[in-house]
Amino acid sequence: MKIGIAADHAGFEVKQQLVKQLEAVGYSVTDFGAHVYDADDDYPDIIVPLAKAITAGVMDRGIAVCGSGVGVSVAANKFPGVRAALITETYSAHQGVEHDNMNLMCLGGRVIGFVLIWDLVQAYLRASYNGGERFERRLHKIWAIETGRYL
Repeated sequence: MKIGIAADHAGFEVKQQLVKQLEAVGYSVTDFGAHVYDADDDYPDIIVPLAKAITAGVMDRGIAVCGSGVGVSVAANKFPGVRAALITETYSAHQGVEHDNMNLMCLGGRVIGFVLIWDLVQAYLRASYNGGERFERRLHKIWAIETGRYL
């Protein structure tokens, strides 16, 4: 599984910890930035490279961190094929993948601690999309919304 990660200044430290932890357990991670701490950076600039990589199929899953997780979620969902969600508990971390084929988990680096973040990331990465008929039907409706074809 190809995993991409990105964070603004408010999620920078969490991202650095996540990269180390993910690599320590055997994941290959591509860091889309920020690569240095910059208190003046903006989350839309940080999420664009990761969201484009997910849209293009270069990354299978992504993790994005900002202060609350809301900003990166809003920005990422502007890209076709990106199914991003702000996650704060383990049920949604795996259910979002299993039912909604979520491919970008958004986290709040200033609102939840690293132990919980690590639990969420593990639940997210271990989950697989169910692919059942009703889930596919719903994803097709999402695709229709993205492409302006929703009736």
